[in-house]
Amino acid sequence: MTATLPAWMYPPRPTGWEADDLDRIPELPRHTELIDGALIFMMSPQRSWHDRVIRRLTAALEGQVPEGHTVEAQMTVRLSKTSRPEPDVLIANVPYDPDRTQFLPEQVLLLVEVVSDESMERDRETKPFKYARAGIPHYWRVEDENGKPAIHSYELDDTTRFYVPTGVHRGTLTVTVPLTIEIDLPGLAR
Repeated sequence: MTATLPAWMYPPRPTGWEADDLDRIPELPRHTELIDGALIFMMSPQRSWHDRVIRRLTAALEGQVPEGHTVEAQMTVRLSKTSRPEPDVLIANVPYDPDRTQFLPEQVLLLVEVVSDESMERDRETKPFKYARAGIPHYWRVEDENGKPAIHSYELDDTTRFYVPTGVHRGTLTVTVPLTIEIDLPGLAR
């Protein structure tokens, strides 16, 4: 017996999926990303640690961003016609808009990915490369080190358009770029 795929799983054009299609697919599963024209579904269940770090990091950042900025969890960023990934957390230099479904690279100051087994390769290789090429100035990658979060921070080198490491933060994260931020990292996973 052959299983039939739902109609929404078939690309709407011979050239495949495009970034704006994500807003028009009626039955699209939550947390679907578009990378290089391919739909990426979050199929495996998330660990509680991953969810907790995202929620608590979002709350910690919300309390520290200046007026006119917004912090969002799991909102897509339209990097190109065929790529619209969904970082775990972001800070944008635009005010909150309740009808927003995506951000543009020039609106984003910082993207954060919390690494999970399912997303490890994308979070460490694919996404940082694409984020840097799109000109997003800061990238953080959160790794699980024996149940405690460690944040690997990166800043965009404007000449090479690659991220350069600025630190590995354990215990307390204290940075002055893209904004002045201080976070108790063990508190994110308690």
